[in-house]
Amino acid sequence: MTSAQIRFFTLWRREMNRFLKIKKQTIGAPLLETFLYVSVFGAALGTRIDTLHGFDYVVFVIPGLIMMAWAINSFSNNASSILQQKFQGAIQDQLSSPASPRELLLAFSLGGFSRGLVVAVLTFIAAALLVDLPVESPLVLLAALFLVGFFFSQLGVLIGVRAEQFDDVAIAQTFILQPLIFLGGVFYSAALLPEPFQTLTHFNPVYYMINLVRYGFLGFSEASVALSLLALAAATAALFAVNLRLFTRGYKLRA
Repeated sequence: MTSAQIRFFTLWRREMNRFLKIKKQTIGAPLLETFLYVSVFGAALGTRIDTLHGFDYVVFVIPGLIMMAWAINSFSNNASSILQQKFQGAIQDQLSSPASPRELLLAFSLGGFSRGLVVAVLTFIAAALLVDLPVESPLVLLAALFLVGFFFSQLGVLIGVRAEQFDDVAIAQTFILQPLIFLGGVFYSAALLPEPFQTLTHFNPVYYMINLVRYGFLGFSEASVALSLLALAAATAALFAVNLRLFTRGYKLRA
């Protein structure tokens, strides 16, 4: 193993250890939240909404919940980790270390990605025990979840770099991220909305991410799968390039 690989895996392991030390908060709480969503919406709406597009309501909802769990955990892990290390001054030492900006960015990115992956997999296992959840297009599902996880880990890095206090991260998550996810069609089909809300939903980028994951599980999507994958890949690559430039310059990271 080369010295660059050793540096990278050391940094990645540090990020993994950080969220595993408080797994009740970082893993247990999101799982409980997802279980409550399934229970409450399944019991409350499942009896009133028999099927959506030919699928049981609970089955239709679960792919969106898995995507939501991956997105929120990838984002919050990286945003809080970077901001915390900025306050502690640790990020400055890392920027001055032999590790390159690319290695640092990838380590942070994969830290959030890994936390989102753990929560999403456990959510899938829990959901599969409750309902019969199919996987119709595994290749599309894997590609979609990978891009979703990496995109939101990059978004978390960007917010963490730009944030000056923890309120900045909380505001971004509460007033931007969560509304986009909840209004993207996690708990409903956009086709059920009246105008102009149905048209407005199509301007929500999370709507296309949810439809990609839903297509992977159920083989059903309200948007073009190919165009959605292409747009998500381009957006993820652009966000990574922006973050790499910020790390290279040390923007808001150096004292």
